[in-house]
Amino acid sequence: MSYNNGSSMSFGSGNVRRAFEFGRTHVVRPKGEHQATIVWLHGLGDNGSSWSQILETLPLPNIKWICPTAPTRPVAIFGGFPSTAWFDVAEISEDAADDLEGLDTSAAHIANLLSTEPRNVKLGIGGFSMGAATALHSATCHALGHYGNGNVYPINLSVVVALSGWLPCSRTLKNRIEASHDCIRRASSFPLFLCHGRGDDVVAYEYGEKSARTLSSAGFRNLSFRSYNGLGHYTIPEETDEVCSWLTANLGLEGYRFN
Repeated sequence: MSYNNGSSMSFGSGNVRRAFEFGRTHVVRPKGEHQATIVWLHGLGDNGSSWSQILETLPLPNIKWICPTAPTRPVAIFGGFPSTAWFDVAEISEDAADDLEGLDTSAAHIANLLSTEPRNVKLGIGGFSMGAATALHSATCHALGHYGNGNVYPINLSVVVALSGWLPCSRTLKNRIEASHDCIRRASSFPLFLCHGRGDDVVAYEYGEKSARTLSSAGFRNLSFRSYNGLGHYTIPEETDEVCSWLTANLGLEGYRFN
């Protein structure tokens, strides 16, 4: 199933702003009792359809998957060439400037997708590459209780999964978390699962590993990091099997239970 939701995001500085429409959203309905909903975010240049086809094959019948498509917009790392992207990025490096406006707008779009889910259903976000970076930004927004721009973050997340990604806005995270006892409490108990291939030639393994260390030192104590020898910038059954096991345990899923 897919649909267009018509929402948009704005980019730009000063008086120059351009709005970009989010693309088509694909939904994979649960085959059993609906116990959790996870928004899954694709990588740079991809779309929601490709991941919905992968997620549909996973043995997780109690999860509803929502796979949105990022807006098509000029991306600096491609020399301004248009591509589907959750935010702008000039280089994948801890020294690169963070597009906080783009990150916040995508995080708000994801929160909006989750806001209409049943109250008894657990909520999560996952992603690959740039989608993983956006998911980790949402995790920090949840712990802080607000977006980067200060607006209240409205969703009570239960889990975040990040495959082959990196942590945006990493330099200031520890100080922001430690500024509040509530932030420290939320961060310390929040389940995070990060995976990265040691052979990744797009998002270097060192960035994934350093992201995990930064999150842990900032107070995210309930964090698991898995590395895979020889794995490049893609996913493999060993990795998706571990994601399934981790989600089943951390969401308390009951397995196959058909209505």
